[in-house]
Amino acid sequence: MKLKYFAWVRERVGKAEEIIEPPADVRTVGDLIGWLAARDDTYAYAFEKPAVIRAAIDHAHVKSDAAISGAREIAFFPPMTGG
Repeated sequence: MKLKYFAWVRERVGKAEEIIEPPADVRTVGDLIGWLAARDDTYAYAFEKPAVIRAAIDHAHVKSDAAISGAREIAFFPPMTGG
């Protein structure tokens, strides 16, 4: 699946996107964040406060308990404000 990173998440990870194959036990967005954070220090820094990370699966905003099975694209971004 393709992961996309936006704003400071992208800056901390050091890339805008990547293709990954998470292990079978990574079933939700929350699981994926935990798995990514364990990869190395840059991901740990990017996902150090998982409660503030927002996610979208195939362009639809989701919560951390959303299943990732069948997802083509998952995007991670910080909270946003409008104005």
